[in-house]
Amino acid sequence: MTLTLHGFPVSNYYNKVKMALLEKGVPFQEAYDTPHKPSDGMQTASPLKKVPYLTTPQGPLCESQVIVDWIEAAYPTPALLPADPFAAAKVRELTTFIDWHLEIAARQLYGMTFFGAPALSDESLARIRKQIERAIQGFAQLARFSPYVAGDTFTQADLSAFNSLGLVGMVTQKAYGVDLLAAAGVDYKPYLKRVGERASGQRIVADRKQAQLPKA
Repeated sequence: MTLTLHGFPVSNYYNKVKMALLEKGVPFQEAYDTPHKPSDGMQTASPLKKVPYLTTPQGPLCESQVIVDWIEAAYPTPALLPADPFAAAKVRELTTFIDWHLEIAARQLYGMTFFGAPALSDESLARIRKQIERAIQGFAQLARFSPYVAGDTFTQADLSAFNSLGLVGMVTQKAYGVDLLAAAGVDYKPYLKRVGERASGQRIVADRKQAQLPKA
């Protein structure tokens, strides 16, 4: 049974898992699924009806970092975590910071800026901006960009950084008229260009653009 990744190519967390599979050269199939019209499979595999989820010979897995960790254990080469336990923990620390502090704060703006939801109140926008700016300060303290986000090697942290930093910059530009990452001195665009030149990055970007094209 081939691995099947379920979700859609515009989702940054779907692309995080997809990039891990591509980097490791793991054969997999893709199946479109969305929480707005969940398939029967999503009802079973993802209790909160979230994407991505992965079907494996042993059964389904949901939650992007859980899936990435399983991929790392099942397909250890090439490694996306350092062998040294402390270095690996630092990669996990940075990954957690991107996913659960920076991106999740910016996610509060997605409805208004990307999906046509009503504009948030000035009070809410100000509160969210403080959360994002605080998260950016912490991220900037941890990130290395030398040349990868956690150091000189491509790691799990890059799966999150490559697929989320551009979104954070874009959504804050739309909501506040300023890219809060760039305004804080985080020079992330050359990093996105570098990672986007990898075979996995090229595939992610091409598939995301294709999914965003108007349907005939």
